[in-house]
Amino acid sequence: MRCRLLIDGAKIWSKFRVIAPVLLPFGMALPAFGVSCVTQSQMTAGQRTVLEQSAQMLAANVQSGNAAAVRAQTVSAVAAQFDGIAGSIQSIDLAIQHSTLTVDGLYLLDASDLKAAAETQFFCGVAGSPLTVEITIPGLPPGKYALAILHATGVKQPQQVSLVLQNDPAGSPIWKLAGFFTRPMTMGGHDGIWFWRQAREYAAKKQLWDAWFYYQTAQYLLNPVDFLSSPNLQKLQREAEQARPDNLPGADPMRISAGAQSFEITSLHTGELSDQLDLVITYSATPNQDVVAARAQVTAVMRALLQQHPELQGAFHGLWVYAATPGNQNPFALELPMDQIQNSVPPPGQRS
Repeated sequence: MRCRLLIDGAKIWSKFRVIAPVLLPFGMALPAFGVSCVTQSQMTAGQRTVLEQSAQMLAANVQSGNAAAVRAQTVSAVAAQFDGIAGSIQSIDLAIQHSTLTVDGLYLLDASDLKAAAETQFFCGVAGSPLTVEITIPGLPPGKYALAILHATGVKQPQQVSLVLQNDPAGSPIWKLAGFFTRPMTMGGHDGIWFWRQAREYAAKKQLWDAWFYYQTAQYLLNPVDFLSSPNLQKLQREAEQARPDNLPGADPMRISAGAQSFEITSLHTGELSDQLDLVITYSATPNQDVVAARAQVTAVMRALLQQHPELQGAFHGLWVYAATPGNQNPFALELPMDQIQNSVPPPGQRS
């Protein structure tokens, strides 16, 4: 599970999902007037040391599950609405408890000349270089900030921990937390590069549904935060868009049929269960069903999707289906491995 917290003045939003498409700009926008970015290699030794120590101290408290200590090191506007960050710390601390924490990237972001809070773009690095990075933060108040990206490795489920730091009070050597983000480095035992390669293979075989969801997984794992972009990430997105299949759920649901039944799928994305990759489905279910009827409907959705897109059977361990009802009445969810679903799928000649 991932958590995303976006800064917008004094407001904080938290958003929890397993994985969903990462939208990246195709072009590198020019930085806003009066802002600048200094990369890790461009910093002085003193700047790097202060930022690394601040990031390591915060990450160590996350690692130990000490949310109170993290809150004490957080800027007041964010500390006042800390529940989302506290929940994220609780969801990740056990996974990284015995990990090795290393600072993988640092960016010093100067927005002190801004006149008011705004969506702010920082262009970091040398134009045209594959190492260039664009950082876009919505609703950023004037001030000096830093983005620290850490890797928690040496554990079963390695994680990326990204921290937005703010110089507080301004002009002091003190850096406090202003934004907190976590994201896994692997899913189903594989990293983002592996999913990118597999996506290309599926695309070459015209298995676009498999390719699309593997591209989405690659983007999710390779981009530590949604507001960061680079030439390589843009290349990945372009490849994904070329493989986009028709009829994906979006503004309108995807409709599938099983005999006389018709279902509306509102969401499709990948997720992980017991270290194996599943396709996660949310559909609009019939409300007020008992458990037997709910299970029968969920398995009908599984069979219908596999009948329509049989290539999914070779790309995923199983399907995880959430039955969404108005007001979340009697919610029901079921995960089944592909072999159990396959055994209940009628032979091709008998399919509806």
